[in-house]
Amino acid sequence: MKPFLTVLIQGYAHTDSAGITYASPTTTLLQSEGKNFLVDPGCNSTLLLEQLTNLHLQPTDIAAIFLSHYHPDHFLNIRLFPKTPIYDGSTEWKRDAEIPFLDYWLFPEFKIMATPGHATEQYSLLVDTENLGLVCIAQDVFWWEDGTQKSDTVDDLLAGKDPFANDEVALLESRKLVLNSGAQWIIPGHGKMFRNPLVGS
Repeated sequence: MKPFLTVLIQGYAHTDSAGITYASPTTTLLQSEGKNFLVDPGCNSTLLLEQLTNLHLQPTDIAAIFLSHYHPDHFLNIRLFPKTPIYDGSTEWKRDAEIPFLDYWLFPEFKIMATPGHATEQYSLLVDTENLGLVCIAQDVFWWEDGTQKSDTVDDLLAGKDPFANDEVALLESRKLVLNSGAQWIIPGHGKMFRNPLVGS
């Protein structure tokens, strides 16, 4: 059976009048073969624990965590999962052991795509799901501050500015890669899941 995907937390980002930014990314729950997996647990621990509880899950029910990249807003909540295996796009981290892997994360259905630009070591997941079809979890390849999302057209998606990008050329190529992946749905780092304008509904 194909994995089931749930957007556990829709990512957000906004700055208040004092200049303080509040941000936590989209957190995705993948369920496959009776196990639960998280992509980017974020940094809002209260919200994450509430959402897990709503699904009758506890941190100990999470079998593994995938980190798309190493920006703190995406990974600080790993502290809630001290015994859970942590993976990035190329390595399993087990205490002081760094165990390399290639092409997919845990299951062939969790295909890994290198998508640098926002960050150097940045990866997306292409997942053929039971409930949504082919989905690309493209954390911060695309992202928006609250209320500014433009995701209806290819031009808008390619032209979106990222003030935190470390390589704008690589980011543009990563955006094209995600859009041409065949994914019906794309999950951004901050903002709502959107339909891929290159793929029919």
